[in-house]
Amino acid sequence: MIPQETIGKIFDSADIVEVIGDFIHLKKSGSNFKGLSPFANEKTPSFMVSPGKRIFKDFSSGKGGNVVTFLMEHEQLSYPEALKWLANKYNIEIEEAEETQEQIEAKHQKEALYLAHQFANEFFKTSLKDSNEGKSVGLSYLKKRGYNLNTIDEFELGYSPDDYNALENEAKKANYSLGPLKISGLN
Repeated sequence: MIPQETIGKIFDSADIVEVIGDFIHLKKSGSNFKGLSPFANEKTPSFMVSPGKRIFKDFSSGKGGNVVTFLMEHEQLSYPEALKWLANKYNIEIEEAEETQEQIEAKHQKEALYLAHQFANEFFKTSLKDSNEGKSVGLSYLKKRGYNLNTIDEFELGYSPDDYNALENEAKKANYSLGPLKISGLN
């Protein structure tokens, strides 16, 4: 975990024009800089960098943000990776704070809850399309409301069977831990 003080130092040191200029050619345009979008194929520059505001805006793709968001989008980096990239560029030492046992446990619980919700989501989607009850009650209701299968898939809609224990039973069959399901209120 990178301390907040170090993150502030990185943001203060990072020159957005210099960093983005490492990836695309920028030309001065008034108080700003402009260039061709790195996110879209274009012939007329629509990518703007404002050094005063320390932000960029790509009008062709709609993307915008600060120097870290640019690195995350352009280089496909995570937030900590982008910060480390900038720290390396500007010779800022990062002393990562060790996570406490409570922080580690909280992270594990958060991951377990996320996985529980993924499991439940898959169960409910399958219940909607593959069970007789889901097809006759849930799917017919959604179709009456004007939803087509593409919309149902796109928004990952599902169906919860009348059997209150169905999700728990499916979790047991899959040897899935019931604890996170209970904590999240899904069961």
